[in-house]
Amino acid sequence: MEIRKNQPFHRRLRHSLAGVAHGLRGEHSLRTQAVVLVAVLVVLVILHPAPLWWSIVIIASSSVLAAELFNTAIERLADHLHPEVHPEIRIVKDCAAAGVLICSVGAVGVAIALAIQLYRG
Repeated sequence: MEIRKNQPFHRRLRHSLAGVAHGLRGEHSLRTQAVVLVAVLVVLVILHPAPLWWSIVIIASSSVLAAELFNTAIERLADHLHPEVHPEIRIVKDCAAAGVLICSVGAVGVAIALAIQLYRG
């Protein structure tokens, strides 16, 4: 199936949502991060932080989910192009996983900062 550039928005949206659905079906870590995001949103509703905190938490959380999806895409492409174990492919996969780790650590930092702000608050 050939995907052409400059498709209408509704088609691009459908492709994007298919990617999210694939990631949620196939990646345990993405499902875990999505559940954490829902829990965090519930906590935000309960605690009523300032709107700035909502935006910071949403940016941090969406960054983690995006990193998970990028990692999934890179791993799938690498496995498809080179199914055998190869040291260079391992480095590519490790770097993609490291990107997820860095985003996750940043999101935890945001959570800690929010908790401190609410505690002092």
